[in-house]
Amino acid sequence: MRTIPTLLVSLTALTQSMFAIAAPTPLTPQTAEYQVNYGDIELGKAKYTLPNPEDGVYKYRFDSDLSLLLLTDVRHILSEFTQENSQLSPLRYLQQRQGVGPNYTEQTAFAKAQGFIHTRYKDEKGKFPYEGEIFDPLMVQLQFRLDMVSGKEALDYKMVKDNELDEYKFHVIGRERMNIDSGSYDTVKIEVVRDNKKRQTFFWMAPDLAYLPVRLTHFEKGSKQLDIKLLKYHFDEVVSQESTPADIAEQPQVPKLLGTTEG
Repeated sequence: MRTIPTLLVSLTALTQSMFAIAAPTPLTPQTAEYQVNYGDIELGKAKYTLPNPEDGVYKYRFDSDLSLLLLTDVRHILSEFTQENSQLSPLRYLQQRQGVGPNYTEQTAFAKAQGFIHTRYKDEKGKFPYEGEIFDPLMVQLQFRLDMVSGKEALDYKMVKDNELDEYKFHVIGRERMNIDSGSYDTVKIEVVRDNKKRQTFFWMAPDLAYLPVRLTHFEKGSKQLDIKLLKYHFDEVVSQESTPADIAEQPQVPKLLGTTEG
């Protein structure tokens, strides 16, 4: 007769053969929350949310609520895009800003079939040709992560921002261990390429977390201006069924937490 420990080992092996937990990718449904500081002063928090796509369309969200003394800045951004293999294509972009100073809305419609991009920023309209690979300021982060996963060397991106076409280039500095309040991470350090050193931006991405950024620092004339650190994150578990009995396969699959960290 089998002992209880032997039965438990057999059950565990059977379960592992039935379900394979996939590692997260940059497009795995996820949330990430960050602490935003101005130097050493806490400004508030920012949150990124990527749910499951709907009818093939991804809806990536960014929400932030920052304040410094009597100054406030609240932003809500939504990016809609599609995916073909490892390439993302933008559809619509919406940013709403409220707080001290002018409130405004920014909207961009990417009409790829017609070959044009239509924009509206602070009540000013713009129109640009849709040529080559182009992104909005939010979903370009996910394209960057996909390119890091695939080992792409040329990290150059053209995006529409503030009724203008901008090009950004990034340089991989190397690997670095990053220790912050939410944990210790093996990261790749990246620098934004600029013509001079008056402005410098560095960020650290964790390969084990599908290159999720864990920290960003921005310097103006050598003085730290922004310091953004990961507070917590989670990826929805992706489960692939290899060989499942019919009675188990008919049961609904409930998304589970794949990885979390709390600050």
